[in-house]
Amino acid sequence: MFCTLRAHLLTGLLLFGLAGASTVWSSPVLAQDETAVAEAAPEASEEVVEAEEVAEAEVVAFDAADSAYTINTLIMFICAVLVLFMQAGFAMVEVGLNSAKNTVNILAKNVMDLSVGVILFLFVGFALMYPGEWLVDGYLGEPSSFVSRDNPEAPGDYSSSADFLFQVAFAATAATIVSGAVAGRMKFGAYLVYSALLTGLIYPISGSWKWGGGFLDAMGFQDFAGSVVVHAVGGFAGLAGAIVLGPRLGRFTSDGKSVPLPGHNIAFAALGVFILWIGWYGFNPGSQLTYAGAANAEATTYIALTTTLAASAGAIAALVTAWALFSKPDLTMALNGVLGGLVAITANCDRVAQWESLVIGAAGGALVVLGIMMLDKLKIDDPVGAWPVHGLCGVWGGIATGIFGDLPDGIETVGGFIMV
Repeated sequence: MFCTLRAHLLTGLLLFGLAGASTVWSSPVLAQDETAVAEAAPEASEEVVEAEEVAEAEVVAFDAADSAYTINTLIMFICAVLVLFMQAGFAMVEVGLNSAKNTVNILAKNVMDLSVGVILFLFVGFALMYPGEWLVDGYLGEPSSFVSRDNPEAPGDYSSSADFLFQVAFAATAATIVSGAVAGRMKFGAYLVYSALLTGLIYPISGSWKWGGGFLDAMGFQDFAGSVVVHAVGGFAGLAGAIVLGPRLGRFTSDGKSVPLPGHNIAFAALGVFILWIGWYGFNPGSQLTYAGAANAEATTYIALTTTLAASAGAIAALVTAWALFSKPDLTMALNGVLGGLVAITANCDRVAQWESLVIGAAGGALVVLGIMMLDKLKIDDPVGAWPVHGLCGVWGGIATGIFGDLPDGIETVGGFIMV
């Protein structure tokens, strides 16, 4: 037993001695490590500073290269959504100003205007409107399919996808204008063919003459957001359809006297006009196309200002004109006056003074009333006033561009007509 106890005691002393030796021997090593760390600290600190500077430089480079692209793309997408939402406004105006029995047909046509228009504009229209090559120089572009993807190394001012969405919304607008002019008289299948031709061929080809660098652009023709390119094209296409189809039953008597066929829900029509007015803030300011930077931001908001002034002046002028001619105020005329003012300012909203936008919008509102009266005299049935609003005021907007405001260098006007 004594031997066992002695063995345990010796073992404990041995372990204690080893622990002490380990502490003594390890102390110089720790000291050396601390010295090495202290000596390396300045070098590590310099490396961290250099890494931070490199990272900051990369961030600055990223911002300079991509911030404008990002801002332009996102704002263009928002504007495209606003213009696409105008389809709801057109639908409400048409439903409100027509008989209740035509509601389903009108809504179906508006849905298919957009759906068919997107597909045809993707496969045919987009390339025809913005051709890389011309089949007939300045008049007919070479078609191709699908939207090209952006090059990450050189993305441009905005994404091709946002550009397509914005432009296809314009094409759908031109087609939907026709729907109002032929409401209640055109078979659904025939209308789809008409809409397809307009969005796939007619609008892209005529639009390329200005916005695609065609012969009108070479002549110095000015149309900022489409008074002529979009609205007049749709308005006159609608007028052609209304003439060919003839009037609705009961619209005119046998001796040619006009018989009003009031819409079934003026509240829907008013709601539609408000939706269109809001959507126009995508249509006109969105056509600035580049929004980053102080100059572009100021230009975009100024366009919104002139647009608002013209719409307001159009409503007042239409109401006053109708009141003077018919001895009573007419809400339908005032609503169409808003749209007439908006259409008229669309061509020149970027270049006219504020008082000029009031004149242009007021003239547009008055023209709507006079245009509706002229159609009645000619026994042409246009249930929503599509031609006076879009066709007549669209042409007025193009002429007003040559009368009012500043034009680019090298372009002059003679009697309201633009000359190079």
